[in-house]
Amino acid sequence: MKPARRQFLAASAAAVAALPYVAAAETYPTRSVRILVGFPAGSASDILARVMAPWLSDKLGQQFVVEDRPGAATNIAAEAVAHASPDGYMLLLATSTNAVNATLYPNLNFDFLSDIVPVGSIDRVPYVLEVNLAIPANTIAEFIAYAGANPGKINMASNGVGSGPHVAGELFKMMTGVDLVHVPYTGNAYPDLIGGQVQAMFSPIPASLGFVKSGQLRPLAVSTEKRLVVLPDVPTVGEFVPGYEASGWHGIGVPKGTAPDVIDKLNRTITAGDTDPAMTARFVELGVEALPMTAAEFGKFIAEETEKWAKVIKFANIKPS
Repeated sequence: MKPARRQFLAASAAAVAALPYVAAAETYPTRSVRILVGFPAGSASDILARVMAPWLSDKLGQQFVVEDRPGAATNIAAEAVAHASPDGYMLLLATSTNAVNATLYPNLNFDFLSDIVPVGSIDRVPYVLEVNLAIPANTIAEFIAYAGANPGKINMASNGVGSGPHVAGELFKMMTGVDLVHVPYTGNAYPDLIGGQVQAMFSPIPASLGFVKSGQLRPLAVSTEKRLVVLPDVPTVGEFVPGYEASGWHGIGVPKGTAPDVIDKLNRTITAGDTDPAMTARFVELGVEALPMTAAEFGKFIAEETEKWAKVIKFANIKPS
């Protein structure tokens, strides 16, 4: 066979091999896509997934269906996506909890950092330190003083061991030296927080903003570096505890091996949503901030978050429940 003939056949074979990926990217999606959420209905993650899903459906021409699959601290949903076919039809609503779990659960049947490929960031979720109205504190300084005078007597609720609210609280304890008793919930903690069975919580704003605005809970501070548009009069924790910052986040991940062009198509659509005025206005209403990133930037961000929370987990000696 002549060299030119061999080169032509080799080039043709390479082009044919590449066709499925090209076709997948050009036509994707051709059927409905599932977004797995590791938290129950009504959670901040569920709410944000249901904000983004209609946008993706409208822009990509197929239904993006939110499927809540709670359990095992979000690991059930993450494992399902990690082991799914890498065809872009099962997505993970990746969250800060997944970054925490990478350290908290060393013996999982998947590796979040290698088996889930970052696609794009959606938003940052501020926490707000809320207290029961019976707590005699209106500022962080007063709360720290009260907690210092009453060690072990303030119960701090969370969405579960290793959840964002839990590690945000542990970071606060680590930086202030206060002794708060962690009380993890598998369900809704707000009735007990309002009723006084627990006294404080670093709560995701989308899930509790209504309680703050109705006056049922008292907000002391937000966890982000800057004050929030939705709660402009509430200071940041960092104004009293320099260097403190904690927030949740949401993004999309896919199984390792998903075609790069599919990842890019999803990223561009998510980013378009993050910069759309109507979408960003909806985010503001919920108390979250749009956080557009490239897939590479999102991957770097996840790695940094994983390292940050690993230090808190080790310091607080947090163990899986």
